Amino acid sequence: MSMSLSRVNASAATLTKNRTEGSITPASGMCVTCVDGCIGMCEIGKSAYRGHEVIYPQPFGVITTAAEKTYPGDYSHFNIMGTAVGAHGIEADSDKAIFPAVDLEVRFGHDKGIKFHYPFIIPGIGSTNIAKNNWEGLAIGTALAGTGLTIGENVVGMDPEATIKNGRVVDTVDLKRRVKLFKDHQRDGYGAIICQANVEDTRLGTQEYAIEKLGVEHVELKWGQGAKDIGGEVKITSLKKAQMLYERGYVVLPNPTDPDVIKAFEHGAFKEFERHSRIGMVSEESFAERVEELRKAGAKYIFLKTGAYRPADLARAVLFATKYKLDLLTVDGAGGGTGMSPWRMMNEWGVPPVELHSLLYKYAKVLDGKGMKVPALTLAGGFAFEDQIFKGLALGAPFVKLIGMARAPIAAAMVGKTIGRTIDDGQIPVYIERFGNKIDEIFVTAGELRKELGDKEFEKLPTGAIGLYTYYERLAQGLRQLMCGSRKFALEHISRDDLACLTHEAADISGIPFVTDVDKAQVEEILSS
Repeated sequence: MSMSLSRVNASAATLTKNRTEGSITPASGMCVTCVDGCIGMCEIGKSAYRGHEVIYPQPFGVITTAAEKTYPGDYSHFNIMGTAVGAHGIEADSDKAIFPAVDLEVRFGHDKGIKFHYPFIIPGIGSTNIAKNNWEGLAIGTALAGTGLTIGENVVGMDPEATIKNGRVVDTVDLKRRVKLFKDHQRDGYGAIICQANVEDTRLGTQEYAIEKLGVEHVELKWGQGAKDIGGEVKITSLKKAQMLYERGYVVLPNPTDPDVIKAFEHGAFKEFERHSRIGMVSEESFAERVEELRKAGAKYIFLKTGAYRPADLARAVLFATKYKLDLLTVDGAGGGTGMSPWRMMNEWGVPPVELHSLLYKYAKVLDGKGMKVPALTLAGGFAFEDQIFKGLALGAPFVKLIGMARAPIAAAMVGKTIGRTIDDGQIPVYIERFGNKIDEIFVTAGELRKELGDKEFEKLPTGAIGLYTYYERLAQGLRQLMCGSRKFALEHISRDDLACLTHEAADISGIPFVTDVDKAQVEEILSS
């Protein structure tokens, strides 16, 4: 029996809904009876008067978005295997093998010089309002936790205060602020602030500027993301800014220098311009050239981020990252986004996470089998909790060292920020007020942070940063508990053997055994003895 995996025509993401919510045609998503006289609440109806605006999730600038599509396989189709025997990475002693003893530190890079307290990284938070408005919390929270944060694409190009001479950036306000917020709160060299670049950023010399002027050591080349197969886009509500971006060479729709367009905007026919980035054109020659340029510019560590492109592109990413001795490769599965990726594209494009990550493991194993040193790998695509993190690390073991998350950490930072605002306004919701009415009472990690930083530094912390730090603290404790149950007391001991598949389809995709096939040889040996 076939079932629809997609929701079509009406979604909270496009602020649309069906008139007959109980009776919908599965293929088109239309109401079974489409009535003449309906005002047009569905996506088709809204498109009849707002056209291309309805392609994108709304309201722009205050949301992150992820697909509603139900993929045939996901990480819930795997279960984590525990055991009652022995311990890896610690003495098999009940008094020593306790979950707080699990070591979550990860070191990677060509010289093992990058160190994170936890195996988490935020991959690519760029020029969108949602990123800019929450950067304080994201940067400071990440620095305090000692993990990784990536400054995404277009930050320089979007900065109205950036100074650009002869097509190259010479000074910035936004990028400088983003780097400084992280560096000022970094502790004992843990964590990393990474500067990413797309086509426009490369033309502007963003990474060279970040290395030379801002002391950034980690840079990332970007081929794409899991949300879409086109360049990044944002909406612009200011005519002046739209014109500035047009002059800087971005694709801006409609043309903000056209007198008729200006007139229509001033008359209120539309309220937002769209700024789009160009798509990259990957070739091995240009890739090798760019890596060499970055090394000459002084980059200490070079990463590559790729999205949910077809398998041949994934193979290229793994090969190029290995061949040119990169320090990290991030592979982002279909379905999620932090900006304004086209909604239907987000739902219907690309290779879903489990399938993409399984292919990645296979390709890494092929190169490893040839004696090539595969760089550390990051998996991304809808991760939010410790069980998913464990599964991702196990599915890609021993190559996967980190799990990339964006929407979940942004949510934690946003909630922390909002709680701070309610405390300041004296309007704490009852749901939160039951824990107290001060920062020290509401945030469970406040005491620990206050002790570590001292009163003066703690008082300066934005609550968005405390929110992210506290969310990470929960993930870390949860991950330690799962690892302890699998008797793995350091990340290097996590293996594919720690997972079992709950469906035969998941077993076919991943190469991990179906749950009743796990330990077959061992079971026979135990029973025959």
